[in-house]
Amino acid sequence: QVQLVESGGGLVQAGGSLRLSCAASERTFSMYTMGWFRQAPGKEREFVAAINWSGGSTDYADSVKGRFTISRDNAKNAVYLQMNSLKPEDTAVYYCAARKGPVVTTWYDYWGQGTQVTVSS
Repeated sequence: QVQLVESGGGLVQAGGSLRLSCAASERTFSMYTMGWFRQAPGKEREFVAAINWSGGSTDYADSVKGRFTISRDNAKNAVYLQMNSLKPEDTAVYYCAARKGPVVTTWYDYWGQGTQVTVSS
């Protein structure tokens, strides 16, 4: 099984930036599509961003386009989410996810435990 561990969450003022990291234990990590999801209090989990094995295909939720950037480093078995121009509505628990297959917004197979991001006004 693939184990995923997120880090980098915290408290930031509106307009600030954070970079989330996700470390994977899978030796064939480079073959997985990786995604980021988030869940805010009282809301359902929603798709944020995804990236394929080579980094050549990405997808973003409309709410984060132009502000967030997903990237990966297969040599380090890691995926990142650079979050800029943060807004209070970005406050949520952010989850790293993995799947074998193309970039999609759902049907991921493995999930991390999440990291809290809080954006204050």
